[in-house]
Amino acid sequence: MQRDVLDGWRHRGRTSVRARLIRWRSKRWAIAQCAVAAGVAWFVAHDVLGHQAPLFASIAAVVSLGTSYGQRLRRVAEVTIGVAIGVLLGDLLVSWLGSGAWQITLIVGLAMSAALLLDASQLFVNQAAVQSIFVATLVPTSGAAVLRWTDALVGGGVALLAASVVPAAPLRRPRERAAVVIRKIAQLLRAAGDVMLEADAVHGMAVLAEARSTDGLIRELQAAADEGMAVVASSPFRVRHKPSVRHMADLVEPLDRALRSTRVLVRQVAVAAYRGRPVPASYATLAFDLADASDVLAEELVKARGTSEFAEAARPALLALGEASAAVERSSEMTAEGVLLQLRSVIVDLLQLTGMGQFEATDAMPPPPR
Repeated sequence: MQRDVLDGWRHRGRTSVRARLIRWRSKRWAIAQCAVAAGVAWFVAHDVLGHQAPLFASIAAVVSLGTSYGQRLRRVAEVTIGVAIGVLLGDLLVSWLGSGAWQITLIVGLAMSAALLLDASQLFVNQAAVQSIFVATLVPTSGAAVLRWTDALVGGGVALLAASVVPAAPLRRPRERAAVVIRKIAQLLRAAGDVMLEADAVHGMAVLAEARSTDGLIRELQAAADEGMAVVASSPFRVRHKPSVRHMADLVEPLDRALRSTRVLVRQVAVAAYRGRPVPASYATLAFDLADASDVLAEELVKARGTSEFAEAARPALLALGEASAAVERSSEMTAEGVLLQLRSVIVDLLQLTGMGQFEATDAMPPPPR
């Protein structure tokens, strides 16, 4: 028993380390970009402009860039303007009221209120508050307070330049994440086919539990698509990729539908196994063939580069499966009929990933057998 517990801990530990390494690799360029921008911002403010301790130049650069490519231009503007409001209010009130506990309370309250009245984001509000505290406690003169705003401009400017230099990885990631979703669909289809043949209720419930844990895949795909769109919006060097990235963003919805349809299929197969309702072997064969076509679809989607390059090479196999689904035997069991209809729904959803519209994909399916 103790050995089993230790083995479980070791497995979870290895999984955790592996997941953390994957997360670090996905962010390593952004980390390097932030680090270099922080150093460059310090150099410009300290060595070029002669500021003695331009701490906030580096801070502004890092906060503006962050480890996400989304809304970088907005973050630069919010950090710069938030600093300006905090410095202005802090400098004015300190010169009139001095520095102390109640003065800080008043300054922070006014700075945050001013930011909120401008309908600002949380980052904007926080920067206004933090900078007013800095001015009220650490900056001895009004001239030194103004230098903080100059440092923010330097950091923001460096961040803007750094944001325009973006690798191709965020542009590839939506396709890669889409392929992960489709491969998961293929895996679930094969597992559903096995359950149909085995009529194993325990296996069916295990596959259903796995299918229900796939929501995170769509969230990761949506995040990758949003990141890709942010890159082409902020980098002049990547603007030409905008149509291709937009195309991938448009595939998130049909991919979500395809995964949902597959989950419903798995549920129907699990219910059939649990209730002892037989499912024709031809339906399992259809699921296996659909899984193979899904693998081809995933490979084609990763290889495609141009906006006109959908995964069209997978379309003939999917259309052939549509024809096959209209020729298989019918079952007198309502549960088995539901399995067949759901298999046809998955085919329609996957056809849309090959460039077909929803109505076109539906019309391409022959009527179901009678």
